Amino acid sequence: MSRKYPCGGLGRRQLLAGAAALPALLGARVSAQQPKAAADGAEAGGDEAWGVPGPWPGRVVEVRNPAMIRDDRKDREAIGKALARGMAELTGADDAVSAWRTLFEPGDVVGIKMNPVGNPLANSSTELMLEVIEGLKSAGVVPKDMVVFERYRDEFVGAGMHEAVPDGIDWTGLGIAYNGRQVDIRGDDLDTGNLDRVTGYDPDEFVEMNLVAAGLDPKDDRTRRSHLGLLVTRRVNKIVLLPVLKDHGSAGITGALKNMSHGLVNNVARSHSTPDTNVCNQFIPEVVSHPIIRKKCVLQIMDGIKGVYQGGPGASRPEWTWENNALFVATDPVAMDHVAWRIIDAKRKEKGLAPVGAVGKLGLDAEREGFDFRQPQHIRLASNLGLGIFEFDSPRGRRHSIDHRTIDVS
Repeated sequence: MSRKYPCGGLGRRQLLAGAAALPALLGARVSAQQPKAAADGAEAGGDEAWGVPGPWPGRVVEVRNPAMIRDDRKDREAIGKALARGMAELTGADDAVSAWRTLFEPGDVVGIKMNPVGNPLANSSTELMLEVIEGLKSAGVVPKDMVVFERYRDEFVGAGMHEAVPDGIDWTGLGIAYNGRQVDIRGDDLDTGNLDRVTGYDPDEFVEMNLVAAGLDPKDDRTRRSHLGLLVTRRVNKIVLLPVLKDHGSAGITGALKNMSHGLVNNVARSHSTPDTNVCNQFIPEVVSHPIIRKKCVLQIMDGIKGVYQGGPGASRPEWTWENNALFVATDPVAMDHVAWRIIDAKRKEKGLAPVGAVGKLGLDAEREGFDFRQPQHIRLASNLGLGIFEFDSPRGRRHSIDHRTIDVS
């Protein structure tokens, strides 16, 4: 049975033997050399043509189409129309096929990262996944070179996403099921040499931080490390990620950045295991900074068809969701998440709720919150690490500002 992710409150976090994390990250290192940052610190991407923040730092294309969802029924044709327009606008191509060929080519092995958390009210739409698959095909990527995945295979199946994956395309999880300790790296079939069915985490690729959950042995290196999934490190060379427009009880919002930091590695509960040890602000940027994640996460398509403004990421109450009818397309996860942050706060204001950065057990709306304070500031901190552009109106000029384009294709 699929486990509901509990980040909106305590829930199963308390099962970690009263787990507590160190109050701050005292240091961090990755298992490979970081790519060199650009001189301005906001357009870093190493020497790779693609990756984070990608060829179009700061550019976020919001495509609106009121036909994408009506009365909780999604229309794949309308979603496909919106995606095609968004891809062309992002890349500057004349049409969607040319746009997909700008980023992908025959021989690429592409992972499609879904997000089932929030099922059934708000998760990555299978209709969107199918349109992404068609886009990849148009660029010459063959079905056998695609894999649709999520961190936990049981959550993927629990959301019924596997039923929508077309024949000839693989689907899997980085791990099989939720593990309360979250430090085990072994999955299944690791010794067969068949990477098509491997689950588990790479012993050689990780982000190490001085952050250990209480009750675990700090002498065990695994407690200080978040290992990348084997699928990420050894199987695919590019990843398309489908985050969802949602608030988040500890990180403030959950978007492109958190979908990478908490969806591509293990040992993530240590980042927000108790109300008074929330360190998502540091954890999220540090993990996304890993050079393999930066290099391979080439395209973000945020599913904003249905949004969550309170109670995320679990989307436990229908009244805290709304039919937003938008897709967001970008290569820059920082810019994308800052746009999402503004949209979520605007909806919260409309509903009489305080901004996500002001709420917490020690702040506003204390009785409803699960952590001392939410931490949407991880988005700016990610920008400080060169992972993208944060400012909407930078004093350094347009080149360093978010270029948020809104298009209506109704």
